Amino acid sequence: MNADLRKNPFDQEYRSLIGQFSALLKEIVETIDRYGLKRRHLRKFQRRTDQFIELASTQGFSSAASLRYQRRFRRYGGELFTFLKHDGVAWNNNNAENAIKPFAAHRKNVDGNFTAKGIEQYLIFLSIQQTCRFRGVRLLDFLRSGETSLDDF
Repeated sequence: MNADLRKNPFDQEYRSLIGQFSALLKEIVETIDRYGLKRRHLRKFQRRTDQFIELASTQGFSSAASLRYQRRFRRYGGELFTFLKHDGVAWNNNNAENAIKPFAAHRKNVDGNFTAKGIEQYLIFLSIQQTCRFRGVRLLDFLRSGETSLDDF
């Protein structure tokens, strides 16, 4: 959304749509910061999020950016605020995004020229690298050790 806002800085229609979404999400995140991912504290936003999705889905937009997000809100609006209905469900997908960022960067670096075997080997190495990172183990130290199991390292 921010990238599209930078691409369309004078699109008041889009700016308004994103401003409404941002204000609502900011309140929700402040509540999460204060009380955690507890349904009893988040359910108060359910009506407002439903109203936002309804408004964003039915408003008569004319700009390309606004129409693109309107389609997304129509399609995924029911799932967008699922975390309000369940305890412990993250409001963002940072873990998923962080998991695929290295692969996306690799894909960009090789300019789409890779084989199935090359992808498989890269993903194996990436899995080892990520596991080392999450366990607080230096990848180079693990590789130099000759161990084949992080548990044995």
